[in-house]
Amino acid sequence: MNNVYVSVVVCVYNEAGNIYPMVEQVSRALVGYDYELIYVNDGSTDQTLAELKTILHDRLVILDLQKNYGQSLALAAGIEAAKGDFIVTMDGDLQNDPADISRMLKLAEDGDYDLVAGIRANRQDGALLRKLPSRLANALIRWSTDVHMKDYGCALKVFRADLAKNLGLYGELHRFIPVLAHLEGARVTQVDVQHHPRRIGQSKYGLGRTLKVVSDLILMLFMKKYLRKPMHLFGNWGLLSLLVGLGVNAYLLVLKLAGQEIWGKPLLILGMMLVLAGIQLISFGIMAELQMRTYYESQEKKPYKVRRVYRPSVPVAA
Repeated sequence: MNNVYVSVVVCVYNEAGNIYPMVEQVSRALVGYDYELIYVNDGSTDQTLAELKTILHDRLVILDLQKNYGQSLALAAGIEAAKGDFIVTMDGDLQNDPADISRMLKLAEDGDYDLVAGIRANRQDGALLRKLPSRLANALIRWSTDVHMKDYGCALKVFRADLAKNLGLYGELHRFIPVLAHLEGARVTQVDVQHHPRRIGQSKYGLGRTLKVVSDLILMLFMKKYLRKPMHLFGNWGLLSLLVGLGVNAYLLVLKLAGQEIWGKPLLILGMMLVLAGIQLISFGIMAELQMRTYYESQEKKPYKVRRVYRPSVPVAA
C-alpha cells in the first residue's frame, strides 16, 4: 500500500453513460493507493446524478452543486472537499485515462514537483473545432505569459494539496492553472498522457470560448506582472500621459504668447485629455497599491510563501 492519500476530483456536466466506466477505471488504476473519488455534479440535467447515486463504492463522494457554475467553480468545490496529500483532477468523459495517474504521482513524489500536468500527445479530437483553436490558444498563452507548457487544456493533472487549495479558481480560470501555479512559485513539470476519443455524449467546448480565453488572458497578464505592484502599471502609463499632455500644453502656451489663437484647436483638447488621463491613472495606481497592501495586511498574509522547510537528519559539514 502506497503511503500517500490521494483525492481524485472528477467534474461532470451531463455525462450520463460515462459514470460507471470511469469509476471502474479509477478503481483499477489506484489499486495499492489509499484514495477517495470525488465526483462534482455541476448542475447536470440528464441522468448523471441518478447514475452516481446507484454506485456502491466506499470511496465515492458526490458533490451535487445547486446549478451549473462552470468547470472552474466545480473544480474549486472538489478541491476544497478533498482530503488527500495529492489531488488529481480529470474530466469525466473517458477521454483522460486513469491508468496515467500512478505514473504522474510517482513523478510528483520522486521529482518533488507541486504540479504534474498532462500533455495529450495523440489528441483524439476534431482538427478544426478542437485541435486548431487549442493550438492557437496555447501559443498565445505561451507567448504572452512566458509560462511554457505544451498543453494548457489537459484536465488530467496531479497537484500537491497545498498548491491546489491556494490556486484561487474563479470565473473560467481553470484554463490557466499552470499560469496560476507559476504565480504561486510552484515547481511544475509535464508528461505525455493517453487521450481517447469521446464515445458517449457531446463536448461542452467549441469556438465560442475563444473570447473568454482572451479576456481571461488579460487578467492573467495583470496578475503575473502587476498584482503585487499595480503602481508600476498605472503609474508608468499615467506619468507618460501626463508628461505628453504637459508637453502639448507647453507648446500651445508658446504659440499663445507668440500671438496665435489656440482656443478650440484639437491639439488643446488632446493636451487637456492627456493631462486628466495621467492624473486619473496615477490616482488609480495609488488606490490599487493601497488596496493590495490592505489585502495582505488585513488578513495577516505575506506577499511571499515559503514552499517547504527541509530539516536534514545529518548535519552538513562546515
